Amino acid sequence: MDSLAALFGLTTGGLALVLGAAFVAGMVRGFTGFGTALVFIPVAAQVLDPVGALVTLLVLDLFGPLALARSALRTAHKADLARLLAGATLLLPLGVAALLALPPEGFRWGVSIVALGMLAVLVTGARYPRPLPPPALYATGGASGFLAGVTGLGGPPVILFYMASPHPVAVIRANTLLFLLALDMMMQVNFALRGVWTPGDAGLGLLAAGPALLGNLAGARLFDPARAGVYRTVAYILIGASALSGLPLFD
Repeated sequence: MDSLAALFGLTTGGLALVLGAAFVAGMVRGFTGFGTALVFIPVAAQVLDPVGALVTLLVLDLFGPLALARSALRTAHKADLARLLAGATLLLPLGVAALLALPPEGFRWGVSIVALGMLAVLVTGARYPRPLPPPALYATGGASGFLAGVTGLGGPPVILFYMASPHPVAVIRANTLLFLLALDMMMQVNFALRGVWTPGDAGLGLLAAGPALLGNLAGARLFDPARAGVYRTVAYILIGASALSGLPLFD
């Protein structure tokens, strides 16, 4: 374990923290269908630099959405998806530039604050109450792109605003899955173009994909639809604990 940790420039405890966070994040994903980044990034950022934490997440969380992409593409509303991606393409590089200018402590503050804000949205059930016209779709995609670039948490704007779309639930889910998958790939391209993407971070993501998958399977297996409220509460507690643990205030 020591030699494996050293391979990624971590202590044994640091590697255990990353792999444990991947497992818990996967379990929350298995309970609820979301939450991987909300759990993983605040914890991983305690031992990884900001880009390392994000690249690790992008790799470990890639396989599940890729497996669903083909069927989602058949269901998606492609005009909406194109507008969301156009906005994200414009503002994602600005988010990445802001990320690279932030000190690690600033990144951790930003991640934890966004995660706690997203948790508040989930708990209260707050949503934008009206369908989005095309200009608002560009703006939503842009906000997601910027947030993804600077914190790795690109989901909140789409969840908060696009969930009010008049499209059927299956279409909204397909568009959200494809948008976030494309956003992850665009982030990796942006990191590579700036010369900060490293094989070591990607390798750590591949290693962490195993615990994440096990956690996902465990969460899905333990989940009981009759007690969905209990599982959501547990997921919210884990997300909140992760976000709070990531605050430099508690170092």
